[in-house]
Amino acid sequence: MRKTIAVLALSLLAANVWAAVSPEEAAKLGTTLTPVGAEKAGNADGSIPAWTGGIPKNAGAVDSKGFLADPFASEKPLFVITAATVDKYKDKLSDGQVAMFKRYPETYKIPVYPSHRTVNLPPDIYESIKRSALNVKAINDGNGLENFTGNRYYAFPIPKNGVEVLWNHITRYHGGNLRRIITQATPQTNGSYTPIRFEEEVAVPQAIPDIDPAKAANVLSYFKQSVTAPARLAGNVLLVHETLDQVKEPRLAWIYNAGQRRVRRAPQVSYDGPGTASDGLRTTDNFDMFSGAPDRYDWKLVGKKEMYIPYNSYKLDSPSLKYDDIIKAGHINQDLTRYELHRVWEVVGTVKPSERHIYAKRHMYIDEDSWQVALVDHYDGRGQLWRVAEGHSQFYYDHQVPAYTVETLYDLIAGRYIALGMKNEEKSSFVFGFAAKAADYTPAALRAEGVR
Repeated sequence: MRKTIAVLALSLLAANVWAAVSPEEAAKLGTTLTPVGAEKAGNADGSIPAWTGGIPKNAGAVDSKGFLADPFASEKPLFVITAATVDKYKDKLSDGQVAMFKRYPETYKIPVYPSHRTVNLPPDIYESIKRSALNVKAINDGNGLENFTGNRYYAFPIPKNGVEVLWNHITRYHGGNLRRIITQATPQTNGSYTPIRFEEEVAVPQAIPDIDPAKAANVLSYFKQSVTAPARLAGNVLLVHETLDQVKEPRLAWIYNAGQRRVRRAPQVSYDGPGTASDGLRTTDNFDMFSGAPDRYDWKLVGKKEMYIPYNSYKLDSPSLKYDDIIKAGHINQDLTRYELHRVWEVVGTVKPSERHIYAKRHMYIDEDSWQVALVDHYDGRGQLWRVAEGHSQFYYDHQVPAYTVETLYDLIAGRYIALGMKNEEKSSFVFGFAAKAADYTPAALRAEGVR
């Protein structure tokens, strides 16, 4: 009898871990918590302000190409952290950031500016978030979602464990259908590089009018990436159907190879498969700071802390800059960066004993206001700190969308890095809300996309 009771108690405990929150807890959204689940209050000394609704849609000018003016252009750094002063600020830096000062003591710096809680989202997204809080449950040991319907955003705004925090990053709002042209660089140790240019689209099922609901039931998004430069890579196209429960149905991916003029399935586009044209400097799941299935890791929620993270990176996105202004030996030009003190969720992912991945541990820091991953320290199988990722973000106030300006991933051992997302030299900034058709995201459409 006692054994039966114990088993029942454990079952109830497990069910509670993966359950949606109560109506009383959900009522905190928009009151003591922001509508996305962050703490509305500032910190004790005021260095992190209270959230008062974010910045308005007209916070700055928008030029003819869609680039945003910096609302904080007149501000100067409060202080600049250097290798000489880093010990003073270690409690608010990741181990990876501290390691960058040791690796590049003469050039790496962190300019710290006043903190601004700029993020706010459209009203219908806030409604979706509250619906998620009341209804969404994690299934398959946290690797899938149940009752995640309608406008599917921010599965767990009041998370109870590490994988739920990660799901909020995975399911965050990207502005609906998004089209962008971006450049990637993988500099040599001397700073020389060849730009890789991508044309990308992300479309969500709820914004594709002719989508078959049955076929899209387990699809979070559709992603298409065309390489347009350099000439040796131009014409290759990648198509991904990003599934919600990738244990039940793995990510579906296809590649059109321009040289072979063939469309092939691409199972390597997942987990630690090599990233597109990355020179071996990132994995597939390094894209978007972290993407794909969480199932190979145990995710421990450490808690919340205050950290200096890349934020409001409008200067780094300026169309007056050239890529040569940004890409330097060892790391990007830190004079163009902006860091602020913000509260983050701290989550540690450790590879399960039954699984494999080149990163044995990922130490993540996720911004509470946007649910975007801001920093990640990656460790190899020997427990050595290997790669350090920084997500330089900005808030597209005219469309109410938080996004990355540039994602950097620094290899401490090789002394090289990858920078993804630059668009300073392009004729257009991001295009939000474009009209998408279901036929655009089928393998049959890839050949037409890849003709050169």
